[in-house]
Amino acid sequence: MHTVRSLLNGQPDPVAPGGVRTIANPARLDEVVSEAHLGDAETFLQACRGAKAAQPAWSSVPAPVRGRAIQQLGRLVEDNAEALARLITHEIGKPIKESRGEVQEVIDTCSFFLGEGRRLYGMTVPSEMPDKQLFTFRVPVGVAAIITAGNFPVAVPSWYLVPGLLCGNTVVWKPAEYTPAIAEAFAQLILHAGIPEGTFQMVLADGPETFAGLERALDEGVVDKVGFTGSTAVGERLGELCGRHLQTPCLELGGKNPLIVMPDADLDLAVEGALFSGFGTAGQRCTSLGTAIVHRDVHDDFVDRFTKAVTEAPIGDPTRDVVYGPMIDQRFASRFEDWLELIRDHHHVHGSSAVGRITRAAPREGFVGDDPEAGLFYHPTIVDGVRADDDLYRIETFGPIVGVARFDTFDEAIALANGHGYGLSSSIYTTDPLHAFRFRERVSAGMVSVNNSTSGAEAHLPFGGNGRSGNGSRQSGIWVLDQFTRWQAMNWDYSGRLQKAQMDVADLAADLTYRVPE
Repeated sequence: MHTVRSLLNGQPDPVAPGGVRTIANPARLDEVVSEAHLGDAETFLQACRGAKAAQPAWSSVPAPVRGRAIQQLGRLVEDNAEALARLITHEIGKPIKESRGEVQEVIDTCSFFLGEGRRLYGMTVPSEMPDKQLFTFRVPVGVAAIITAGNFPVAVPSWYLVPGLLCGNTVVWKPAEYTPAIAEAFAQLILHAGIPEGTFQMVLADGPETFAGLERALDEGVVDKVGFTGSTAVGERLGELCGRHLQTPCLELGGKNPLIVMPDADLDLAVEGALFSGFGTAGQRCTSLGTAIVHRDVHDDFVDRFTKAVTEAPIGDPTRDVVYGPMIDQRFASRFEDWLELIRDHHHVHGSSAVGRITRAAPREGFVGDDPEAGLFYHPTIVDGVRADDDLYRIETFGPIVGVARFDTFDEAIALANGHGYGLSSSIYTTDPLHAFRFRERVSAGMVSVNNSTSGAEAHLPFGGNGRSGNGSRQSGIWVLDQFTRWQAMNWDYSGRLQKAQMDVADLAADLTYRVPE
């Protein structure tokens, strides 16, 4: 069992004012993985104060040298990749293949941002006056408070922590309190990569204490940027809090991601994409498929193929080759049972012999493992007949459930893709380029896939959503640099006199009455 405490200035916090939480393996609930000694609002505030004190020294380190620390982090993660992946599977039940992919994403992120340490480019800009030069510079924001969810316990944090540190910010990271062992492992890799103590802080705390601590830190002026990945409801509260301090947070929130199947689609490919989108990580991704929107002409064929694929999908022990394992935590299992109550009489349920938890009384044929009741395993559920006025259409359902709706016209498909107000990820299956480009133009999502799933982001492409899925901020690639730096403009006048912009500007005489002779 891992005993985990907050890390303040590189040292474990000896007290646990927020209490102690025991974390069980969701695939084997009788197996304790970790024990989290939680901090409180004061712990969070102290971490922010420490980060504020350390920030000037860290920002003075040349950016290419900071990039070297990111390179060393990538090497450490690569050298510890298998141990880290197995810990992810052990603590949150993610299938081991997905866990390895998540760790690889951290490595890819570090590889990308190593080079950005030498490319934090500004610009020289021509002046409208002689003997004067104009420049722009990227400067660090200051202290970044980063709050992340636990469904991607190292990949998503790396999207914030790596560029945040590279740009010269100090960071206070609040991981999910139900992933303490993973958080500590990742934190230790960061600290051993050459990041100075104080530059990186980790606080274990629950949501209310974190919010209270952040509010105090903002009031005191020791937090300059907030990054949050989590639910839309919490993101709205954080947006309001940051707005009172004239700050714009980086918000990556929920999704109700559409997958449109056109009549010309390759149905086998569409089914493969829907299976991974909807049921990978047991549907516990912000990019998970919400509703498959299928043209009437191919609806029945698609549903039959999709049902067959889901029925045959291996589900169970996450250490083996399965499509998905257990729910991450009991809180998500309980919420998923609530969302199953959104199924109405006009819906048709497919995908499994039962709905809800997999038990000996409600078995899953072909379950991978010994005893399904030992963990938080749930049946995959396809709900056909979803309509725009259904709660199941409008509400993000974090779990192994996928809705299916049908459409007649392209306009109807777009209306269903956008009507719930989320705008994170989307997908269309078609062999017609016109459909693909029209979909890209009209869908509200920040990310569009053509003949690919709604899930699966590459480390150098912008990630983020609009509407209920976020405030337009983007992570990953060069685009995230705008979250962790501010532009500073500089003008240098060496003319020896005061030259006033827009007033002391030379004019070139012209004869605007001239006309070409006919």
